[in-house]
Amino acid sequence: MSPSRRAALPFVFFCIVFLLALEACGGANAQGSSSSKKTIEVVAAENFWGSIASQVGGSHVHVTSLIVDPNADPHSYEPTTANARVVADAQYVIFNGAGYDPWIEKLLQANPASGRKELNIGDFNGKKEGDNPHLWYNPEYVTSVANKIRDDLKTLDAGDAATFDQSTQTFLTSGLRQYHTLIADIKAKYSDTPVGATESIFSYLSPALGLKLITPYSYLKAVSEGEDVTAGDEVTVEQQIKQREMKVLIYNSQNTPNNILALINLAKANNIPVATITETLTPPTASFEAWQSAQLQGIENALAQATGK
Repeated sequence: MSPSRRAALPFVFFCIVFLLALEACGGANAQGSSSSKKTIEVVAAENFWGSIASQVGGSHVHVTSLIVDPNADPHSYEPTTANARVVADAQYVIFNGAGYDPWIEKLLQANPASGRKELNIGDFNGKKEGDNPHLWYNPEYVTSVANKIRDDLKTLDAGDAATFDQSTQTFLTSGLRQYHTLIADIKAKYSDTPVGATESIFSYLSPALGLKLITPYSYLKAVSEGEDVTAGDEVTVEQQIKQREMKVLIYNSQNTPNNILALINLAKANNIPVATITETLTPPTASFEAWQSAQLQGIENALAQATGK
């Protein structure tokens, strides 16, 4: 054997060992991929939709909600660079739409991704900017959105379609059982009871509860959007309280400027019970159904106090 060939042998041996090591690593990775469950990266603009997506997807999804701080205003939220990164990496993005969260649409446009699915819930339910955007307070929309998320996840991961069917059914029946029971109980006991509210958040829920919301919608919309309430609407709502035309006042405890605090105090001074609702999950770690059920229980308690039923 020539000296040159003897010198080449260690190099050849190194290459063979290196290639075998690469093959072994590749084989281990391939085996790990095939044996591990597929996890879909989901981003929800708001945590109430994120809670639903998490329960529909179960262990097959990893959900990141961008708005989790109860003090954050979803209307005027300023997304961070971290938000942009998770949106860029997402396989599925869920947002409210209907003019509620225009910042997420800008993030999506600035971070295009091939194959990413997007769910604009406003578009899905036929709502546009200018319509009441508080869609998660409509029980029918909650059901339709859960089913839509299920269908989208099945498109992204057809192999786990049966699992998504089961988890969605569990959420809609077992998960939302108390939520639907409270809605039905309130409707049965207090149908047509006149109530007032401070924001359009309650405008979808009141008919589902069978309650008669007497506050002018222009007042509700102005407060929700941070606009000035007209003098005429201010007078109307104050008179409704002073004349006890409403039995209960429902207000958003996450949005209580001075004029709303004055209204709440006026209601209490006239022995009108008050109940609270919030725009986002409270506490932020709560599930959608626990949050909503607690609020419904508060509304039922206030109605019972006002009517003696």
